[in-house]
Amino acid sequence: MKRNMAALVFGNANYVNGGILKNPANDAADVSAKLSSYGFHVIVATDATNKEMDKKLKEFKKLLEANDVGLFFFAGHGMQIDGRNYLLAIDTDISDETDAKHSSLSLDKVIDVMEKSNASTKIIILDACRDNPWERAWSRAASIRGLASVYAPKGTIIGFATSPGELASDGKGRNGTYTEALLQHIDEPDLTIETMFKRVRNTVAAETRGKQTSWEHTSLSGNFFFNISLGKIIKSYPEIAIADELFVVDETKPSHKIIKGLKSHNWYTQNAVLSQLTAASVKKMTDSNLFVLGRNIYQAACGGSNSARIFVLSFMDETSGYPDEKRKALLDGMLFEIFFDPKAKLRSKIKSNLFNELFDLQKYASLKESFEFIAEALIASDGEFYALPGRDHELAVTVGTTKVKDAYRVDAIYVDGINVFRAEDEEWTVGGEEQKVYGRKSAADLKEQLSQELVVPMRSLKLTYTPASAVKGELQVPFGYTVRKP
Repeated sequence: MKRNMAALVFGNANYVNGGILKNPANDAADVSAKLSSYGFHVIVATDATNKEMDKKLKEFKKLLEANDVGLFFFAGHGMQIDGRNYLLAIDTDISDETDAKHSSLSLDKVIDVMEKSNASTKIIILDACRDNPWERAWSRAASIRGLASVYAPKGTIIGFATSPGELASDGKGRNGTYTEALLQHIDEPDLTIETMFKRVRNTVAAETRGKQTSWEHTSLSGNFFFNISLGKIIKSYPEIAIADELFVVDETKPSHKIIKGLKSHNWYTQNAVLSQLTAASVKKMTDSNLFVLGRNIYQAACGGSNSARIFVLSFMDETSGYPDEKRKALLDGMLFEIFFDPKAKLRSKIKSNLFNELFDLQKYASLKESFEFIAEALIASDGEFYALPGRDHELAVTVGTTKVKDAYRVDAIYVDGINVFRAEDEEWTVGGEEQKVYGRKSAADLKEQLSQELVVPMRSLKLTYTPASAVKGELQVPFGYTVRKP
């Protein structure tokens, strides 16, 4: 389910021979951040020399050996010489055309590296036709300004900021006009890259009043989406179950009646409707409806419904007699609700009330497929985890403490040799160490807190303390500090 994607991003602005640009470094930073959020492994370089550009391209070539999608982005000066395109390094020798092409990065070289790679989808985006003084000094005709048309090999799409003979705007704000439009439309979910580029073209044309027209060459054989929703990736359940804000209750169906009752936020109603969930009734329910039902059972349990809580805590007994696939659908839904909101977006904080109780079910071999399902969903979401939930991977954590009077003060928490203990926001750092406020916890309480914040079940969390005696004492833990991923 996880897409293996790599990108090389350049932003050249401070040209040593003049032609300094305002925004390419910002363009590179913003594009690389956006690509990283979609799961790309990004190599980024700003104000790169010719030697540095060649070095980064070699790194990218190596990276493409293990990736299905390759993306190259360049913002800066570019030009065509003898019908071929060149991307200018900040130290490109612009004495004449011959010197310039031998001290720049050839676009043909980039295309050749990507064409011969293992990547099946290759994307090249060039915001590289910005006005430069050298072409004017060489007395070039307007028809050969900017970049020339190029052939797109199989599986490749090449996006240009302008049509041949046009110049690209460096933009009025933080980004170039083309990159700004790209960043505006790239987030639209489930949009094919071709449709995205069409929307970029409309935005660029509107922004420049028709003076700049972006264009593309493509030979893609399949669809590529930057922002692909989980509903498009997960095939086990329909999108109305994965993004259950889309779910419409049909009270003619028994499963829907239970779901409606659980959504009531009324404990008496919630407790009553769960009695309708029996081995006999479950056999007639679809897996999709049971998935949504599982989400709502966990939601109700976290909200205080006693019957829902008992159902979660006694899951094996409560589902005794259920067909295996029906039990799986219910548990899949419960696990999904921990991590994903009604839009199928990864929660910033997991719904942790019964996180450990559900993950204790990993000890049952018959439930293995549900934990594989949630692990794959989390991989597809491109979330960052200390240890991937569902795979039962252990995480070793060391709690650093200092003995103070009758307790041990927690000063640091190390994972993989890095102190991940930090103030959740700046307010907690005002006044320095002497102004910290501490609460008291037992080692068991701290382990539960760390489990929820690290998103690692307690059964997989291996804690040690320095000094070792701290585990038996009372702990002082500063308020406002966390180990959650930033």
